[in-house]
Amino acid sequence: MRARLAMLMIALAITAAGCGIKNEPEKNKEPEQEVPAKKAGKQASGAVKDKDNESKAPAEMKPEYRLNDAVWSIKPIDDKAEKKVVLVTIDDAPDKHAVDMAKTLKKLNVPAIFFVNGHFLDSEDGQKKLKELHDLGFVIGNHTYSHASLPDLPESKQKEEILKVNEQVEKTIGIKPSFFRAPFGQNTTYSRQLAKKEGMTLMNWTYGYDWNQEYMNKEAIENIMVNAPELQDGANLLMHDRAWTDAALEDIIKGLEKKGYKFADPKRIQGYHGDKAE
Repeated sequence: MRARLAMLMIALAITAAGCGIKNEPEKNKEPEQEVPAKKAGKQASGAVKDKDNESKAPAEMKPEYRLNDAVWSIKPIDDKAEKKVVLVTIDDAPDKHAVDMAKTLKKLNVPAIFFVNGHFLDSEDGQKKLKELHDLGFVIGNHTYSHASLPDLPESKQKEEILKVNEQVEKTIGIKPSFFRAPFGQNTTYSRQLAKKEGMTLMNWTYGYDWNQEYMNKEAIENIMVNAPELQDGANLLMHDRAWTDAALEDIIKGLEKKGYKFADPKRIQGYHGDKAE
């Protein structure tokens, strides 16, 4: 009887030990399993959210500057924006020097707006240059098709001068210009209305000199652009696609930097509607 009782106790001990061995791997295995049904909701939704955030395009940059009422210069929207800045703009592009100027600015990490004339975009070479400007990261503005004085044109012609450039630019780089600069800074009531309808912000300038005979050389244009009496915080600098400006551009930028100026990103100006092609 005692022998049989001892054998029974041994069998029970083996059975209990066997149950313990069976349960232990299940505890160790749990973290490696797929998320249990009840936990799946919270954990899975969290994972999807993270994945979505990674795949989303970067949020549109908030504007830091606005154009003043006279559209001559830019002003910080709030105290967070850098005040001692200037805005670089290049008109009459893309003629012979725009791409070289863009490469200089890119090397110096200086953003800018290139205002284009439509007649340069009629050729494949002009379209290629425009695309290169865009691919280098520069903002493209509308400077009319033929650079005619808008007040001298009937409304139908003004419309053609402005809309044709928008169409050319969109066809070439996939987006329309955000900014419009009238030739000679001469807007009309109609051009203002049309620009607004097209979603473009009007922009003139604070100062520029490279179209005057006395500044058509590297040394003169460099000196005046860096030391002009109109130089101020937020100044909108007007330059052109010209040989002498191209030659002086790097020294102009470095001269302004020595005076403590930084360079405003036009994509941070109120009115820039974003690069939908990217």
